[in-house]
Amino acid sequence: MIQAHRRCYLIQHLLAEHPDGQEVAIPEDPQQQRSLLRALFNIRPAQPVSPAFKVIQDQYLQKRAQQKGIVNERHFQPGLNLWQGDITRLKVDAIVNAANSGLTGCYIPNHNCIDNAIHTFAGVELRYACAQLVTAQGHPEETGQAKITPAFNLPSKYVIHTVGPIVSTPTPTTVNISQLAASYRNALHLATHYHLKSIAFPCISTGVFHFPNQLAAQIAIQTTREFLKEPTTIKKVIFDVFKDNDSRIYQQLLRPNQSGQKI
Repeated sequence: MIQAHRRCYLIQHLLAEHPDGQEVAIPEDPQQQRSLLRALFNIRPAQPVSPAFKVIQDQYLQKRAQQKGIVNERHFQPGLNLWQGDITRLKVDAIVNAANSGLTGCYIPNHNCIDNAIHTFAGVELRYACAQLVTAQGHPEETGQAKITPAFNLPSKYVIHTVGPIVSTPTPTTVNISQLAASYRNALHLATHYHLKSIAFPCISTGVFHFPNQLAAQIAIQTTREFLKEPTTIKKVIFDVFKDNDSRIYQQLLRPNQSGQKI
């Protein structure tokens, strides 16, 4: 089954789950179909899927990962690395998701955030797995804590979900700073507990969480360097940035220890 047929199958299945889904026409344009499919993934509640859906979904998403281009761990050197690009392309032991306290991802259709992208390209099982974690602990995830799940259809083995602080004052408080450091530290602890060797971090709490980019990068690098001084299985840490401004900040802070490249 080619990608177009898989995509239409998935769209039809997801539309059928909605009372008014039959009224939605599937567009002919492939890009519009991709946008519709992503939106349907985004709004779907955390619930199981049929085996037939899972097979087609997995085939589709794994092919999409190949089409986007998978970046293997061998592209990075031991120690701290900087990489600019889509974190869902990285084939490392774990990528870190800047999650919300519900852990179940972004429900805004086609929203341009890392939480949305990770849940979209992992597939609908990721949202269900995260919901089970929250149900098991009996409360939303606390700021600075971290949980781990399989990565499902992403190239990485695992996704580590951490809730960074939301800055609601003109400048971050000491609590905000401590919480952001805890997000990095607890993700690294979790990766070490699972004997992982490589981990990729996004810019946690920047953007809509309003943590200043420069200070967030300083905390990320300082916390990671301090952690790597202790016994750990982690050999490679990748700071993944999306914006040019963040790339410039990390380049300056990592010099002369910078490695990696913009792809």
